[in-house]
Amino acid sequence: MSDHATQDMRGRTVVVTGASAGIGAAAARRFADLGATVAVVGRSARKTAAVADTLGAQAHLVDYGRLDDVRRLADELLARYPRIDVLANNAGGIFTTRNTSADGHEMTFQVNHLAPFLLTNLLLDRLIHAPEGVRVINTASVAYRRGRLDLDDLDRARGRYRWSGAYGATKLAGILFTRELARRTQGTGVTTSAFHPGSVASDIGRVGGLPGLLFGSRLSKMVLATPAQGAEPLVRLATTMDARTVNGQYFHRCTLEEPKNKQATDPHLAQQLWERSAQLTGVRISS
Repeated sequence: MSDHATQDMRGRTVVVTGASAGIGAAAARRFADLGATVAVVGRSARKTAAVADTLGAQAHLVDYGRLDDVRRLADELLARYPRIDVLANNAGGIFTTRNTSADGHEMTFQVNHLAPFLLTNLLLDRLIHAPEGVRVINTASVAYRRGRLDLDDLDRARGRYRWSGAYGATKLAGILFTRELARRTQGTGVTTSAFHPGSVASDIGRVGGLPGLLFGSRLSKMVLATPAQGAEPLVRLATTMDARTVNGQYFHRCTLEEPKNKQATDPHLAQQLWERSAQLTGVRISS
């Protein structure tokens, strides 16, 4: 993205997931500064309330490890906000050991892909009918480049579990989700993009192990980008005047990138992943 005129956010509603800390909290603050009504969505009651209180916004709690909780959140958002103009699917996680969600899925896959897929679809009718068009912005990662998706083993039950492989696969799934969402919403006011925020010192380091050293240590906070810097591409994609120019695209920070993973550009795989995700979440499948 080059320098662009910023869309007026006054009177608009922005839903930011993973907004209790890090990139999400920084993005929520920026959207509030631009005049938007912000729905601050997070897992920690204390942290989410603290961010919301500073913005004069509403806190919404959700546990992405439980798909029923995502369904409850969607109902809550639909009841609270007559219009939703931006959905920032920013929540995510890294798990250094293989954990299973309450729904029986590998936790990285559920938190990083199935939960935002479900939330987006549950809100989609409201998004499609928004009066001035809607942006769905998905926080991805450069880790997608090393990701590999096996539709027959999305929960990574086979072989040795490696957290980096699991994480990379879910970020690859996010790019495929973005491309397929753009295809399925052609002719509506919905546009969508994915972005890599850069290497950011963030709350994701709370898991400990190597990810904790990479993202959550004192040293990392000295050398990595700040959450505000990580949030910059999200805010720019959500406020660029002509969203059609970024629809279905992936950005490395603010630079358009043709995905550097053969699977990421496979339209058949994108469609198959959508259909499989719909089956796993109970979403109605349409063309």
